[in-house]
Amino acid sequence: MVNGAKLVIDNVRKVFSTKNGEVIALDQASFSVKEGEFITILGPSGCGKSTILRVVAGLEEPSSGHVYLDGKEIKGPGPDRGMVFQSYTLYPWLTVEQNIAFGLQLKGVSKKEQQEISHHYLELIGLKGFEKHYPIQLSGGMKQRVAIARALANDPEILLMDEPFGALDAQTRSIMQEILLKVWEETKKTILFITHDVEESIFLGDTVYVMTARPGRIKKGITVPIPRPRDYHFKSSSQFLDLKGELLELIREESIKAVR
Repeated sequence: MVNGAKLVIDNVRKVFSTKNGEVIALDQASFSVKEGEFITILGPSGCGKSTILRVVAGLEEPSSGHVYLDGKEIKGPGPDRGMVFQSYTLYPWLTVEQNIAFGLQLKGVSKKEQQEISHHYLELIGLKGFEKHYPIQLSGGMKQRVAIARALANDPEILLMDEPFGALDAQTRSIMQEILLKVWEETKKTILFITHDVEESIFLGDTVYVMTARPGRIKKGITVPIPRPRDYHFKSSSQFLDLKGELLELIREESIKAVR
């Protein structure tokens, strides 16, 4: 284990059995995450990015290797990990306020405290005034903001995000990135964020981990040298563009391997 790390992925291997034989999704994947870090994971399609997240979430068991959160080995799902998926996973029969408070209700939190916590996160994500709306009345970006608020309302130790903005149009995606950074700066949560978008990985992350083509390993970890707080102006800076070029080359190498 890595001393002082919040999250440790230690030589994780994941093999799936299919009708055509075994598929090695991950092979000796290792890295660690510090308390309060925002880590982005980038790689070609099918490289095991989402598998890593599912192993950390406890939704998949590693074939070998170990994952530790706060020094305790992960053996299954738990409330110490909040998950936000690409698809909109809100309950359509519940209002925005009720969706955010759903986990709190299951934990037996009082109605008054549920409301206070829900309203705090509604304000944080910029949806104050939409408490009584239903998911069908919201745009895609608004739905994902509610999903993020719901995950945060349960106060997890780490927030796991699996390409949460992948289905959004470019303009909405850009705005959502800025909203997420604002939320992260406010909450100081540790975040593990999966993306296939190079610019997104740089703009959000403290460190970008690039994965190899399947079987997925960590090819390289690159510290983002852009100071915080950040806004969209950084996307046109020379530092940003130089790092984008470096990451694009790394991804291109792996994408070529993936199609051979």
